[in-house]
Amino acid sequence: MIIKRLDTRHYILPLSHPMTDATHGVMTHFEVILAELETECGRTGYGYTYTIGSGGAAIKALIARDLQPILVGADASRIEQIWERMWRCMHYVGRGGLVAFAMSALDIALWDLKGKREGLPLWKLLGGYSKRVRAYAGGIDLQLSPGEMIEQTRRNLQKGFRAIKIKVGRDRLSEDVERLRAVRECVGPDFPVMIDANMRYTVERAIRAAQAFKPFDVFWFEEPTIPDDYSGMARIAREGGIPLAAGENLHTIFEFRHTIEVGQVAFPEPDVSNIGGITNWMRVAKLAYAHNLQVTSHGVHELHLHLLAAIPNASYLEVHSFGLERYIKNPPCLKDGIMTPPDAPGHGVRFDWERLAEHEVS
Repeated sequence: MIIKRLDTRHYILPLSHPMTDATHGVMTHFEVILAELETECGRTGYGYTYTIGSGGAAIKALIARDLQPILVGADASRIEQIWERMWRCMHYVGRGGLVAFAMSALDIALWDLKGKREGLPLWKLLGGYSKRVRAYAGGIDLQLSPGEMIEQTRRNLQKGFRAIKIKVGRDRLSEDVERLRAVRECVGPDFPVMIDANMRYTVERAIRAAQAFKPFDVFWFEEPTIPDDYSGMARIAREGGIPLAAGENLHTIFEFRHTIEVGQVAFPEPDVSNIGGITNWMRVAKLAYAHNLQVTSHGVHELHLHLLAAIPNASYLEVHSFGLERYIKNPPCLKDGIMTPPDAPGHGVRFDWERLAEHEVS
């Protein structure tokens, strides 16, 4: 199954409404970089990554100029070999960052091809553990008041969510406490509520914040500080008293090893769109399994739905606010807190090419 063609497309897509978190401020757009692989037999595979509004042109250039020679002419069935060739080719300038985003799009396309060739959906191809995946609503809602948080929570309950995540990281900790209190009172006890600080805090302030949040039975505290401070994360886990989640800003399996073993993160959170694709995501899932930990996800939930369904140590699927629902024809459905992956071969994502074309960058 020789690859004869690689095309790359870049889209800048408007969000449904402005969204705010503690690191990026107000966000109005996101970027999608899509790779299409075609084999000599005419079969096509699609992979993609996304950014929070910048860097997309550089990722597209990396694919078109530096990685395309590795893919075109290669045997698409030799995914591990292609992954290592990409990794070693870009190692000096990469080992993460934009290179990991570019590799992700291509690796996802390779696995899409493999699923189509074998007639299997990704979740079965990768392990097929369970078709039922618990999902939570991932709010990007730092700007919302306690009253607005209650309104958003009620809408999410009506949509079928049975777990919710909110943003924290305001300048005044008391405001975050009141927002969290409002959500907890709205959903009642024994309902999973996660919080996400987007790296907002120093270690000392994160510990203080965790202690203030603890009475509200937080399921996990996500990215309380920068992901590079492994020892600081361990202190937050020990002294804050809330399980930690992290990983959306980690791009190598070695970083995940440190965040698990040194940082004491309870819920590793690899993102298939920036970890180097499905190949590396599954490595992280197996690393977590070896440490008796459950894996969660970040973004691109239509893809992570397959990956979490494939493994025995899945936690919750994040249904991200940066979703592609408006640009795909078959977005996954939620019922009573559960999502199920499609049975179409490959990842099964059917793009609305006409709508995407309205936002393509030439």
